[in-house]
Amino acid sequence: MTGRQWRAIIDIGVLVSGSGSNLQALIDTPDLGAEIRVVVADRPGIKALGRAQQAGIPTFVLPWGEFGSRSEFSTAVADSVEEAGAKVMVLAGFMRILGSEAVRRFPDRILNIHPSLLPAFPGANAVAQALAHGVKVTGVTIHLVDEEVDHGPIIAQRAVPVLPDDDVAALHARIQVQEHDLYPRVVRAFLAGEVTVVDGEVIWR
Repeated sequence: MTGRQWRAIIDIGVLVSGSGSNLQALIDTPDLGAEIRVVVADRPGIKALGRAQQAGIPTFVLPWGEFGSRSEFSTAVADSVEEAGAKVMVLAGFMRILGSEAVRRFPDRILNIHPSLLPAFPGANAVAQALAHGVKVTGVTIHLVDEEVDHGPIIAQRAVPVLPDDDVAALHARIQVQEHDLYPRVVRAFLAGEVTVVDGEVIWR
């Protein structure tokens, strides 16, 4: 039985695919306890890259379509983060599944945020899935990444009620409000060593 507790990790790499609103929340957190060494995107021209550049953070674009396999792409992502000097990956709206090549090189050091209360509604379109199923409550999950989709030990969750007149845009907007508050808090706690992983279980101290 082993426990991993990551103390004094000061450098992170953030992976993005879209607007980068969660990236911005991390950038705007003055006491995050880490330097964002690099922002890696899976496609060019996205708003998240502009946010990073405006903040003076180096960026790296790895277009998904230029790789022959998930394995090659995942290796390139891990290489980019490591070469930037980062020791933790923070996925912020990153829409690609990382393969085992990345997960094994960053064991218990890849965080992801997902717009549902996992294990409910994994994968893409989680907000639309919640509405289609008629649930009364959905929310946000922050978890460690393993080799399965939207799986891995859950670090934190926060519930968001579904209102009778919600559509995807309205519900997603309210979920994002909670994401932008919760994700920096969890990242800060993780980097401060307040989160321990023991035999696949998350323990807060």
